[in-house]
Amino acid sequence: MPSGYSKVTWVEHVEVDDRGVHNLYKQLVSSSHAFGARRWVATLDRQCERLASLLASNIPAGEVGVITNQDGRKSMLKLAERMVISFCGGVSASTAHTWTTLSGTGADDVRVMTRKSVDDPGRPPGIVLSAATSFWLPVSPKRVFDFLRDENSRNEWDILSNGGAVQEMAHIANGHDPGNCVSLLRVNSANSSQGNMLILQESCTDPTASFVIYAPVDIVAMNVVLNGGDPDYVALLPSGFAILPDGTDGGIADSGVSGGSLLTVAFQILVDSVPTAKLSLGSVATLVINLREIKEQKG
Repeated sequence: MPSGYSKVTWVEHVEVDDRGVHNLYKQLVSSSHAFGARRWVATLDRQCERLASLLASNIPAGEVGVITNQDGRKSMLKLAERMVISFCGGVSASTAHTWTTLSGTGADDVRVMTRKSVDDPGRPPGIVLSAATSFWLPVSPKRVFDFLRDENSRNEWDILSNGGAVQEMAHIANGHDPGNCVSLLRVNSANSSQGNMLILQESCTDPTASFVIYAPVDIVAMNVVLNGGDPDYVALLPSGFAILPDGTDGGIADSGVSGGSLLTVAFQILVDSVPTAKLSLGSVATLVINLREIKEQKG
């Protein structure tokens, strides 16, 4: 175009067999917002914001904290991006990795899946157990998102905090919305013998969906990243939340303020560092209990 910009016309065709859609999500799919052009464009716009943040040539005021140079900022953003990709890949089913619904627990209860992690420098080796559940909340997606990303309310739902205070040590904005950011959190354990823990978290939101994805990270490895080191060899096993509008308010809430929410919670844990080991029922029970505790607190 004469202005130096490019104009792109994009037509997306998606055929959806909604017979496999869970009843909880049928309204969202039938409203065309789950797979519609608006969702695609919002995702593209969000990714452009993330890329612009990565390519920024200076550290904005208020972002210094434990990040002392531009290389450290870029390494942390790259690590967060890999964390998000790892989360999405880790909880996505396929013909090789299918979800198993635990019997006798109701239509919207917990599903589990196992994977073997071998020769992946970015993921701890062994048997990884994923567990997920979805449920409806009678509050707006924005309210759910703001609650989950707030470090001050983290000890109300996150077992990693173990009742301790959570402090944000680093904050990188990667979008216009204040909720679009990457954070490094320190958990000051209430039990002094357990020491402190670091958690890497990315929260992102657009008019169609929001996510809060996080993973505990090794302190020594994170110090390397903060100094501009290679983030590809930091082992991550992320968990997180996907927050979607329920599709009942007609416009899917441009601001995300009205309507109810569909919340999916997904945890991943390393149950054995030996890839050939057998999964224990105790590991499954631990994850299921944690997920059900979150569901019971949804009011």
